[in-house]
Amino acid sequence: MVGVNNDNSGDMGMLYYVVLWSIICYFWWKWRAGETLSTLTLEGNYVFITGCDSGFGKLAARTLDAKGFRVIAACMTEKGAEELKAGASEKLQTVLLNVTDTENVKSVAEKVKKEVGEKGLWGLINNAGIMGPSAPTDWLNIEHYRAPIEVNLLGLINVTLNFLPLDMKPFGIKVCCIEPGLFKTALSDRARVMKEKKAIWNTLSPDIQRQYGENYLKDDAVKKEQLVKLCENTDLSLVVNCIEHALRSKYPQTRYSAGMDAKFLWLPLSIMPTFVQDYVLMKNKVKLLYPNAS
Repeated sequence: MVGVNNDNSGDMGMLYYVVLWSIICYFWWKWRAGETLSTLTLEGNYVFITGCDSGFGKLAARTLDAKGFRVIAACMTEKGAEELKAGASEKLQTVLLNVTDTENVKSVAEKVKKEVGEKGLWGLINNAGIMGPSAPTDWLNIEHYRAPIEVNLLGLINVTLNFLPLDMKPFGIKVCCIEPGLFKTALSDRARVMKEKKAIWNTLSPDIQRQYGENYLKDDAVKKEQLVKLCENTDLSLVVNCIEHALRSKYPQTRYSAGMDAKFLWLPLSIMPTFVQDYVLMKNKVKLLYPNAS
């Protein structure tokens, strides 16, 4: 008499159904994500975009304008506004906006509300942002942190408060977060970044400079160049496509990742244990020459 253990066959059967169900869910999700509102429904709807002088904002404004949206593009400078309008249709409107200036934000919000009337805004795209100095923490002071917070956080809140209710879920408004990787824009210009770092280095005390060593800036530039070659994306449309999908999809995603480095490096790294994050990030750091120097 031979006894047969059916546990393994049962486990394989369960695994088969799990895999099959996962495949079905994946294709359903892809189909659902691909459903978009009709062009007729969207044509003529207003969208307001901040930070349109260059980069993602400039390309988004031109792309959405070409797709039939009524774009109101906020620029920081007259030059940026003129360059944007030169490559867009007559429908595209520009306004000058400093997101850190509350009175300016309120004034622009009133103009926009009058323009859109009862039709309202179809989308608000908070794109304006700056990058603070890329330098070790002990090189910096509170003012180095202040500007990015004023623009990237408080500026975003300032615009949102004046254009839309901040707690938007009860009003049926979908909020989407786009998380791009490293893209070639004015924000990531390596010459500017190294110039700022050099200026900060020149203000450091001799003790701190001795800790890092006189070759630190040169060695750091080499490390950063290696990272750029590995991660930098040049196709800004990857981000703009996410913006367009969020505006046109029946079921926009809560979070979008743009760029292979975001999908396969930065976002996965963000959910890993701290010791793994430290190990990966420290691989791109230059070691101090004399850590205990004082």
